[in-house]
Amino acid sequence: KAAKPLDILILGGTGFTGPFQVAYALARGHKVTLFNRGKRPSPEWPGDVEQLHGDRNTGDLKALQGRKWDVCIDNPTSLPFWVRDAGKVLAGNVGQYLFISTISVYADGSKPGITEDAPLAAYKGKDAMAETRQTLMADVGNLYGPLKALSEAEARKQFGKRTTIVRPGYIVGPRDETDRFTYWPHRIAQGGEVLVPGDGQDPVQIIDGRDLGEWMIRLAENGTTGTFNACGPDYVLSTDAMVYGCHAVTGGPASFTHVPADFLEKHEAALPIWVARTHPEYGGYGAVSNARALAAGLTFRPLATTVA
Repeated sequence: KAAKPLDILILGGTGFTGPFQVAYALARGHKVTLFNRGKRPSPEWPGDVEQLHGDRNTGDLKALQGRKWDVCIDNPTSLPFWVRDAGKVLAGNVGQYLFISTISVYADGSKPGITEDAPLAAYKGKDAMAETRQTLMADVGNLYGPLKALSEAEARKQFGKRTTIVRPGYIVGPRDETDRFTYWPHRIAQGGEVLVPGDGQDPVQIIDGRDLGEWMIRLAENGTTGTFNACGPDYVLSTDAMVYGCHAVTGGPASFTHVPADFLEKHEAALPIWVARTHPEYGGYGAVSNARALAAGLTFRPLATTVA
């Protein structure tokens, strides 16, 4: 149990990482309140969870008015006006605000070792506060990173020194509804000749959603503020190490054939998670610095656990 029980508000809470936060928070003895639209069925929680409903798309936050919490964890926000509106209701009513951002906020992803102090992507639209879910989805490639960066700025504006910014890369593991990391254990389990991109030495960074969710609760318990790259693991994971690590769990008759990165790029072959370390725009995204997060207590499950 935590040394001090907290009253925690989670915006979202039923998506990918939210349920891991809820389960861990309850196990640690905290009280949990969720705020969301109520559109997604809630898991069967291992304890009492208060559920509040509203819609941040339309500014309906009435359920949060007149309430106080020790901590607010904001999971789903990609739009600055969501943070602004939350701030109007919650500023002064929460002790700490933890915002899940992304490493996509960085302006330059070409070089390894990106730290939290690197320049952020610039927004080039007319009015960031007028951007909606629809405009974001229509131009994700150009808007996602800059709008996340502006959402971070708005969080600091609304909540000041009580703000914690967490920037994950690829989040993987149970409840992952994408086919990004999942592609690899599934493909390797099928067996046969498996294409491995590049020379096998390109670095890969992933974080299990359980590790991310549970660390967020520990950050809240410790009152840790600041900005952190939540990328894993705590060693250099090469593409070869990833595929052989998958094979160690799945077993079966599989062989691996390396295909040069330039050939794959020429033919626009998209292999999830992997990016060539020589890529002129994204080569650094497999080697983002996580030193600050490790110092703040971020830990990782073994790769085999995530694969399984």
